[in-house]
Amino acid sequence: MMLADYRDLESLLEIQRIDLMIMQLKKQRVELPQRIQVMRIKKKRDEISSKLDQVLDLQKKADAQMTMLQDEDRMLAEKQDRAQELIDASGSDYRKVESHSKEMAGVAKRRETLAAKMVDVDAQLSKIKDLRSRLEGGIAAADAEEARLRAAFEADDNVLIDRIKALTARRAELREILPADLVGLYDKTAARTGGVAIGKLADTTCGVCRSVIDGGRLIELRASAPLGICPNCKRLLVIE
Repeated sequence: MMLADYRDLESLLEIQRIDLMIMQLKKQRVELPQRIQVMRIKKKRDEISSKLDQVLDLQKKADAQMTMLQDEDRMLAEKQDRAQELIDASGSDYRKVESHSKEMAGVAKRRETLAAKMVDVDAQLSKIKDLRSRLEGGIAAADAEEARLRAAFEADDNVLIDRIKALTARRAELREILPADLVGLYDKTAARTGGVAIGKLADTTCGVCRSVIDGGRLIELRASAPLGICPNCKRLLVIE
């Protein structure tokens, strides 16, 4: 085992404490409630947007149908006017008057049918526009709520980021004063053990994995004081 004094070990333990704090702070950033709420709002807004797309498609079709009915009605109105002009110009010609009158009656009947259809389509459009308005209002409300949550999220997140930056700076200072080989050993052990690289020997027990160390292995371990390696979990052990 490499040479290390107790001051080095105190610094190394402080680095581990900082590393664990940074891990916890990063976890807090991921689990900030506003982040989860924003995701939920986005999902809700996507659902509303999908419904709105369907409603807009319905409105487009209804508008097209109304335009078609209005165009036909306008054409029939012009036809009625022409027929009336022909009747007026027919004078006492009974046959012409009768022919044009029948034509006008047919046109009038068709226009009544169109009028009924336009009333139905207009009622549909009214419902569609009302639903569209409510959906657009829902999207606007979701946007406003997301903006509010994002502002709160950024405020809380910035606090955590500042703490991580401060801890990272302190960690860098501690690493600078430690032997490079000791820092390298710590880094490798921390990567393998999920961040808890160092423990303390408590009598005959590893302070991390809680396994009992006895016999010759305990003697060898104590001989490597102040720093050894647990024969079971292979973590660094401070031996006091």
